[in-house]
Amino acid sequence: MFSSYLKKILTAKVYDVAHETPLDAAPALSARLGNRVLLKREDEQPVFSFKLRGAYNKMAHLAPEQLARGVLAASAGNHAQGVALAAQRLDCRAVIVMPVTTPQVKVDAVRGRGAQVVLHGDSYSDAYAHALTLQAAEGLTFVHPFDDPDVIAGQGTIAMEILRQHTAPIHAIFCAIGGGGLIAGVAAYVKQLRPDIRVIGVQTTDSDAMARSIAAGRRVELADVGLFSDGTAVKKVGEETFRIVRALVDEIVVVDTDAVCAAIKDVFQDTRSILEPAGALSVAGLKAYVERTGIRDQALVAVACGANMNFDRLRFVSERAEIGEQREAVFAVTIPEERGSFRRFCALVGHHNITEFNYRIADAHAAHVFVGVQVGDRADGARIAQACEAAGFPTIDLTDDELAKLHLRHMVGGRSPLAEDELLYRFEFPERPGALMKFLSSMSPEWNISLFHYRNHGADYGRILVGIQVPAADKRAFKAFLATLGYPYRDESANPAYRLFLSAAS
Repeated sequence: MFSSYLKKILTAKVYDVAHETPLDAAPALSARLGNRVLLKREDEQPVFSFKLRGAYNKMAHLAPEQLARGVLAASAGNHAQGVALAAQRLDCRAVIVMPVTTPQVKVDAVRGRGAQVVLHGDSYSDAYAHALTLQAAEGLTFVHPFDDPDVIAGQGTIAMEILRQHTAPIHAIFCAIGGGGLIAGVAAYVKQLRPDIRVIGVQTTDSDAMARSIAAGRRVELADVGLFSDGTAVKKVGEETFRIVRALVDEIVVVDTDAVCAAIKDVFQDTRSILEPAGALSVAGLKAYVERTGIRDQALVAVACGANMNFDRLRFVSERAEIGEQREAVFAVTIPEERGSFRRFCALVGHHNITEFNYRIADAHAAHVFVGVQVGDRADGARIAQACEAAGFPTIDLTDDELAKLHLRHMVGGRSPLAEDELLYRFEFPERPGALMKFLSSMSPEWNISLFHYRNHGADYGRILVGIQVPAADKRAFKAFLATLGYPYRDESANPAYRLFLSAAS
């Protein structure tokens, strides 16, 4: 059924531009997980990503008249660089449509290869639709980033190298999934030669189109995708990649943003290299798989598929890595507003380091403290919370609370008696120049903004926390207004952390 891919992979024309990347051990991560972790270092390719393999293989098989007309691609960045490099080598014109949310480092790299860049839309799917319009208008040959047999075969050469580099038993190979080209190529090769090796895909919780499609038995299109892992931000997977993944991939692991940040840190500690989120996704999935299954003393391979990191994201990554590693727990603790209370709390924490402590006097009897504590694992954090409760200190675990981690830790002490009728909402919008101003311009002047918090996180979604004073009589009109905004939002007015630290009436 998939035997044709074996020949395609073995005869793929990738090594005119790509090179065989090393399969490096990750000693620190291996020791921590009790398994031998190996990193397939695709971040060391000339464009810092595996994508040039498939792009060049596709373009090298085009007829001369197709190359003469030029090629067209849609990409969040890494495929774009592969197409641009291939076009440079093959001396043909390349037009690349990229989402406006693409990190600037990737846009600059594509332009640096001589390709024409067109920025359009907020996701790969938006860019793809626009690229089809350009294709019809200009007669260019479209080079698909994943749903093409030649592209899939080019990516499959990664598996060919892995099996040649590590002839001993391998328990599993982990691959990030966006549209599915990488894992389809790896699975098509591995399952014909070494069917005992598990091929495991990894996706983020907010861009899991393949996982949902496999569960549904058909391709599912997501309404929105998260953009932190922009290299895998695909709303709908490919038809051919879905066919291969459904038949050959053993399972798909889904991880959150914090886990990806922790994986970036893990790879840095072992290699001193910084992967982009999509590049570290396989490592995050590998860690989650080990934790869930409890396997030990096995060889596990993670394809480190890209390193085109936007520098501005590093602040966000460093903030969230400790939580993603389960090395930090965040709590809201209520202690008596009296001398000695803080000392008693610190005694309960014991030998754990306090990583953050935010407090402002607001009540004559009770002090609400926002505190971060260094822990060994999640169970360690739970024990601290139980100890606080047993000592008479009401405690809320905020470790998984996005509102607390993104906003409240920077705003503790902001309670105001003037904020009457306040509703609290979180909004998300695709980050791009002028996006914050556009958001502010869309806010209705009918209601007063009583609280506002925003931080730029590079190419991730822009995240805003807004307090809006809406009298009870205006609630229906306010709901109608929200429906016209066009931004994802969440009502946080009942969030217990908000009630403790910011609300006018706790």
